[in-house]
Amino acid sequence: MTAPILIASFNAGKARELMALLAKSGRRATTLRDAGIDVPYEETGHTYEENGLGKARHYARLSGLVTIADDSGLEVAALGGAPGPLSARYGGPGLDDEGRNRALLAALREVPEPERGARYVAVAVVARPDGEARDFRGEVRGRLLEEPRGEGGFGYDPLFFFEPYGATFAEVSDERKHAVSHRGAAFARLAEWLASPEGERFTCGW
Repeated sequence: MTAPILIASFNAGKARELMALLAKSGRRATTLRDAGIDVPYEETGHTYEENGLGKARHYARLSGLVTIADDSGLEVAALGGAPGPLSARYGGPGLDDEGRNRALLAALREVPEPERGARYVAVAVVARPDGEARDFRGEVRGRLLEEPRGEGGFGYDPLFFFEPYGATFAEVSDERKHAVSHRGAAFARLAEWLASPEGERFTCGW
């Protein structure tokens, strides 16, 4: 039986999304916790690609498994593209998703809703234990509301309003979110590549 692909994330919400996306490609997956790995990776890169690549290679070497990692963030036009790759640490250390949302709302207090354009960006990386890697990018555009809406999703989803749905990402099902999200786009490209002859050769033997 082919070895599972390791999902390199301790974020339960993100891991759940990625497991569902990978399942569509017919590939078995496991998580860091299921693999008995509890060593965090410190993201020090300045881009999504740098962070995703560093994380994927780190856990591939540690586990001996082909590993998928991603880095993603929210880019707000009125904030010059911030928080970007620093999205998970926005507002300072120790904040949870709710705290980061409050910090973002405070930064946008004087910005009217029509000028709150934003995009989610994700880069998915697959790496082998020998360091070989490929990356895939996806993004989705929306705008930020003046208060959270919805109970689903994670991160900035309660603020991220997607016009075609007339709802925030926290107000729609995971399936509807995956169909249009930045992470969904990046991982759809990755899953398609994994199913190709090149992708099969890439993962063969690990």
